[in-house]
Amino acid sequence: MPFSVNLIKRLEAIEPPLREVLIALLEEVEKQREVSITRKEFLEFAKTTEENFQRVWKAIEELTEAQKKTEQRLDSLTQKVEALAEAQKKTEIRVNELAEAQKKTEQRLDSLTQKVEALAEAQKKTEIRVNELAEAQKKTEQRLDSLTQKVEALAEAQKKTEEEVRKLAKGLRETRQMVGGLSDTVGYSLEDRAIKSLPQLLREQYQIEVKGRLVRKFIEYNGLKDELNIFGEGESDGKPLYILGEAKARLSKKHIDRFLKKIQRLKFYKVITEENFMFFVTYSAEPQIEEYAKDKGIEIIWSYEV
Repeated sequence: MPFSVNLIKRLEAIEPPLREVLIALLEEVEKQREVSITRKEFLEFAKTTEENFQRVWKAIEELTEAQKKTEQRLDSLTQKVEALAEAQKKTEIRVNELAEAQKKTEQRLDSLTQKVEALAEAQKKTEIRVNELAEAQKKTEQRLDSLTQKVEALAEAQKKTEEEVRKLAKGLRETRQMVGGLSDTVGYSLEDRAIKSLPQLLREQYQIEVKGRLVRKFIEYNGLKDELNIFGEGESDGKPLYILGEAKARLSKKHIDRFLKKIQRLKFYKVITEENFMFFVTYSAEPQIEEYAKDKGIEIIWSYEV
């Protein structure tokens, strides 16, 4: 069946199924045209056929335009599908990353859960310990209250003791004053006896001649003042010397040391010279004290000798 070139081009632009239908329709039209008909019929048929062809071509053009739009939509849809596929690929990558992160998060959560459980156990033990400490604190406070009461009682007793000690201290001062007065009385009595009888005793036992008389004397020098129970000047083998002595009821090492310091001061300030006769008049002295005095160059004169 002969077709025009223009018709063939148009048919080739149509989808195969539709193209086959149109070719079949054209073949049928060609067959009908070969049948003998009148001129009027032929014209009517031709007119009808032309109208049909116009409708067909219009439909073909509409279909072609629709096909074009469909292909455009298909292209757009293809692009969207490809974009969706790329987005899906990225989404899968992101999902995988999130899955890995979730896995790590679960691992951290497991670790954290273990730590929380350990902390809970430690907290439980801590609470037990706190309760124990609270109980111990309660007992400590009870003991502290008891101890406070005892301390208050001791403070009150201490207060009373201090008052008694104050009274005893006062009594001791008074006793010391009495003893001191008694000692002074005894000492002065011993000094008085010694001052009267010493010149003869010194002459007979120590070959010392007293010049003038022996006295009890306060010696002032360089802003200082010392008292000597027995003081005087004398002579031995024609050489002058100072007679320096003290009277003590019961001689002690402390008495000897104080006396020697006093003599050293008097020598230092040249109130007396190195030539002197030192002695103690006493009622009593233990052997070691007597020996200590002799080692220091001090004579012991017993009370019964004067």
